[in-house]
Amino acid sequence: MARPCHFGPEGFEALRYSPLMFDVLVYLYETYWRPDACPDHAQLTRKLSAVGFEDDEIRDALSWLDGLAASSQSHHAEPGERSLRIYSRDEQEHLGDASMGFISFLASAGVLPTAMREMVIDRAMAIPGGPLDLEDLKIIVLMVFWSLGEEPDALILDELFVAPEERLIH
Repeated sequence: MARPCHFGPEGFEALRYSPLMFDVLVYLYETYWRPDACPDHAQLTRKLSAVGFEDDEIRDALSWLDGLAASSQSHHAEPGERSLRIYSRDEQEHLGDASMGFISFLASAGVLPTAMREMVIDRAMAIPGGPLDLEDLKIIVLMVFWSLGEEPDALILDELFVAPEERLIH
């Protein structure tokens, strides 16, 4: 398992994330296919600034990634075969029906193991506001896979990247 990107000791939960932070995350995914290919914090900040991202967007994205790295270090007990994930009221309100449904879809398809599901929920809950936009949740899922050095299979990538209205019906 690859070591998740970690960018420094900044207080990662103290920030209110900018909506454009997700653009930075997508850029990182597209530019650095593996998390261990990321340059150090200072160099990455300069590179992101050079391609046109604003300081607050960069700071928010790197802070969010610090939280992702911390989340990946948490160990979640494997649930029993017949266990069921129950969302708290706060999680239900923050995630919304579409995001909870998508997480359930990925888990039931066997592509989002328990530990990864909990990382997705943790990082989704770190985003202020709610309910969380489904497209933002998809980026969070993608970044969880990326941070662990894993690539989702082709069908899941299609689900993460292709808007429903752009899909061809056969």
